[in-house]
Amino acid sequence: MVDPLTWFDEATFSVWVATALLVVDFAIRVVAIIVVPRNRRPTSGMAWLLAIFFIPYVGIILFLVIGSRRLPRARRRKQDEINRLITEATTGSDRVSDMKDAPPWLPAMAAMGQNLGALPLTGGNRATLLTEYELTIRSMAEAVRNSRHYVHVQFYILAYDPTTRVFFEALRDAVERGVAVRVLLDHIASVRSPGYLRTRRKLDEIGVEWDLMLPVRPWRGQYQRPDLRNHRKILIVDGEVGFMGSQNLIDSSYNKRSNRRRGLSWKDLMVRVEGPIVSGLNAIFLGDWYTETNDSLANWVHEDPPVVAGPTLDCQAVPSGPGFAGENNLQMFLALLYNATERISITSPYFVPDESILYALKAATSRGVSVEIFVSEVGDQALVYHAQRSYYEDLLETGVRIFMYRPPYILHSKHFTIDNAVAVVGSSNMDMRSFSLNMEVSMMVHGESFVRALDEIVEGYRSNSRELTREEWRRHSIWSTMLDNLARLTSALQ
Repeated sequence: MVDPLTWFDEATFSVWVATALLVVDFAIRVVAIIVVPRNRRPTSGMAWLLAIFFIPYVGIILFLVIGSRRLPRARRRKQDEINRLITEATTGSDRVSDMKDAPPWLPAMAAMGQNLGALPLTGGNRATLLTEYELTIRSMAEAVRNSRHYVHVQFYILAYDPTTRVFFEALRDAVERGVAVRVLLDHIASVRSPGYLRTRRKLDEIGVEWDLMLPVRPWRGQYQRPDLRNHRKILIVDGEVGFMGSQNLIDSSYNKRSNRRRGLSWKDLMVRVEGPIVSGLNAIFLGDWYTETNDSLANWVHEDPPVVAGPTLDCQAVPSGPGFAGENNLQMFLALLYNATERISITSPYFVPDESILYALKAATSRGVSVEIFVSEVGDQALVYHAQRSYYEDLLETGVRIFMYRPPYILHSKHFTIDNAVAVVGSSNMDMRSFSLNMEVSMMVHGESFVRALDEIVEGYRSNSRELTREEWRRHSIWSTMLDNLARLTSALQ
């Protein structure tokens, strides 16, 4: 026979536990409504609220881990210091070409970018586009071999493998000649790449100065949101030659068995630059070096820009990321899209735009601007790939043309062109991660010769792409639609 007192105690305890859980659950939801939407995009806030309401305990843990885009306080203080000094590192504003033949909005665009954290628009530059993956690595290695004073290397992913061996050997040669070599690589991205420990050992063996960007090592007091990453790709040699763009320093298969099994190879675009813009890129590197190593800014490099012969370009370096207020690359991209009068050509491997980008593209097609987007037909990241697909129907209905680059290539280049006079190239994708979470570097270029050269590359993309039509898209399955929309929802958790 059950003891009534024991039954009463157990029943009371169960009631109290259930009541406590209900109160906690209700409190989480109320607090979430107050805290989550604050200073956050409506789509992002709604996605987080849905996660917290449907799976409250899991949702709140995820929000506490990856819900804040703010860098740690010490890093924010350093970034403020860098932002105050970074424009001093660039000269060449006096060499900007005569603006009478430029789009009337270009001076205001350059001023807006500088006010948001970009460097000044500088003239007297030369730029060469590099599209062949291994030849690009060899070109960078050759520049390092010709170094006399210093080499600054900064890549999201840097790995020592048979493809990059030529670059590492060039670094060794530079160190042996007494050249100062500094290397930065993103911590999480490099750890996730095969051969990370081998790469560390090789850097130590060569004798370069190197450090990790945004390290996540709580046991050393180094922690921030783990998916805040430094996505920049920069190489500076003696302040005279620079490289920037989309390509990482790793084999084009990224040394992953799954990629090799599928035969996947990455297609990238890098830009070799000379002129005053090089000192601007170097300033961005030095800012990141100071942040990670605490090296004094007393050694900030101020160099007279080298004189470049022949026709030159106007260039503006645009660093962006959590350390800059207001998603400055997004604001710049939007302003450019709204100023287009003839055409917009976008190449982005991860095209997951927010509503502002979508409205800008819709407004462009409505006023008669031709808009085309180049993406990969296959994806290397399933979640991003399906999130990207969720936007295709809306874009196609608006009149945007979508070209899908055929496998076995992943089109990883990141650039876009406005009319026939201005282009933007760099590391930034057209997605919410690049706008909000990643540290990126883009370069706005004014000059018809550069735009023509980029157009030729885009025509090469077109010859290896197939155009996605509305009729084809309407035939895809309901299950695929559900998967795409679910991925779109999760992509908004920024």
